[in-house]
Amino acid sequence: MRRFSVAIVGLGQFAPEFVELFQAHPAVSEVSVCDIVPERVASVAERNGLTRTFDDFEAVLDSDVDAVAIFTQRWMHGPMAIEALRRGKHVYSAVPMGVSVEEIREIVELTRSTGLTYMMGETSYYYPAVVFCRDQLARGAFGNIIYAEGEYLHDMADGFYEAFKYSGGEGWRATASFPPMLYPTHSVGGVLAVTGSHITSVSCLGVKDTTDDGVFDTAVSAWGNEFSNESALFTTADGGILRVNEFRRVGIAPFRPEVRFSIYGTQGAYEQQTGSSVWQTHDGWEEVTARVTARSAGQTTERSDVDAALAETFTSGFAPVHDTDVLPHSFAGKSNGHEGSHQFLVNDFAVAVSTGSVPPVNAWTAARYTVPGIVAHQSALQDGARLPVPDFGEPPAAG
Repeated sequence: MRRFSVAIVGLGQFAPEFVELFQAHPAVSEVSVCDIVPERVASVAERNGLTRTFDDFEAVLDSDVDAVAIFTQRWMHGPMAIEALRRGKHVYSAVPMGVSVEEIREIVELTRSTGLTYMMGETSYYYPAVVFCRDQLARGAFGNIIYAEGEYLHDMADGFYEAFKYSGGEGWRATASFPPMLYPTHSVGGVLAVTGSHITSVSCLGVKDTTDDGVFDTAVSAWGNEFSNESALFTTADGGILRVNEFRRVGIAPFRPEVRFSIYGTQGAYEQQTGSSVWQTHDGWEEVTARVTARSAGQTTERSDVDAALAETFTSGFAPVHDTDVLPHSFAGKSNGHEGSHQFLVNDFAVAVSTGSVPPVNAWTAARYTVPGIVAHQSALQDGARLPVPDFGEPPAAG
């Protein structure tokens, strides 16, 4: 196993949780960190015993670091990934991959031409519900999938105000208005991670926000966005239909779960709602909630930058459906989160870089999870006009 060094760029709320995982992976020789806020760099470096730090992304690119893990603000991921690939660095990027089709096309082409590893850290690929449904499809239990639903229901009051204030400073309202469909990868990716298909067209509608807090205000929004909620109806290449809801104003119990899926086939169906997951066939139904519920990792987060509403996201462990045997023994007892996905994310990226293999959520797959939402938002701006969704194909075989 070839070892490599990685710099974690952008020390927001989630990045520090990944430092110890990269440190613990046997394929990683060195971990360094980068942020423009000196206090964040000093705190993370001291907590994890890091000897190399950076205060500028350009300095990271000029260094001999082999890979970068990008955890900056959502709209910065694409440009930073492009520059890193141009400079010969492997790239792990938090979601979304980018905010324009042009950014995503360039990342795909750079990954192809350089042979470097690109992976988007989409947590839903590893969510217990998705793992369960992927296993059911593999054994033929669904039959042909005809319809699916994916939704990310996260009210602004459930930790998002604090998160955007933390990353956006005094002007946080301008970026808190991020169009919901530009963050589609949990809901779209979770379904496509089961079916393996891709989106072909979309019609989307947006709900104009009525909450008087100055967030989804066209006069303030960096994107001129007034939609707090968007709903899309997609067609898929396998002949199915996918409905996606991206809601930022919604009166539901938070994180029970916030990302949920229902998938219907000709022979079987999976339905997930608040506190319940059911598998059913023509012969009856079975409650499978316990099998797809991530257990607590037995950890707590006492960081002052993390809102209490988001604390569970940082500490969730594995579900019974997770195959933890694929993880390195050195991960035992380490941090986890997002329904047990964090350890799988780091391991899959590390293995891909180390062995030259193609990670599950590679550039081509990441594009399929991200581009549909970008086009969906354009549809919403056109009162639901049905628009074609471009596809960049399959990844080349690993060299």
